[in-house]
Amino acid sequence: MITVKKDVWKGYTEEQLKEMPLDQFLKLVNARERRAIKRALEETNMEYRMLIDKVRKMKKSGKVKPIKTHCREAVIIPEWLGLRFLVHNGKEWKPVDITLQRLGRRLGEFSFPVKFIKHSGPGVGATRGSKFVPLK
Repeated sequence: MITVKKDVWKGYTEEQLKEMPLDQFLKLVNARERRAIKRALEETNMEYRMLIDKVRKMKKSGKVKPIKTHCREAVIIPEWLGLRFLVHNGKEWKPVDITLQRLGRRLGEFSFPVKFIKHSGPGVGATRGSKFVPLK
């Protein structure tokens, strides 16, 4: 018999999290994220508050398109499950798909501002063994 493993986040399924009120979700996240969400709800952090309102408005209208934002410090909440954000990294818009494993994390964690540089091997003359390698 084959059992299908369902994705869960801290013991809750995706359907349960989508229906969960925000104040109940706050009990599941760390203090730093909880404080950031509370500040947005109290309208201290207006940029984050406007993003929450923008997402709610867009979900009501039924339009499904990527949401552009500069707000990298926004904590991902269950209302956003299944949505796609375009997060600005200082140069370009990076797509971020909201999945169950990304709840409680920041949008900026998935849009790196610095490109990772992978160095290749040493160049000609960089080591003693490569001094005598003919160039092309």
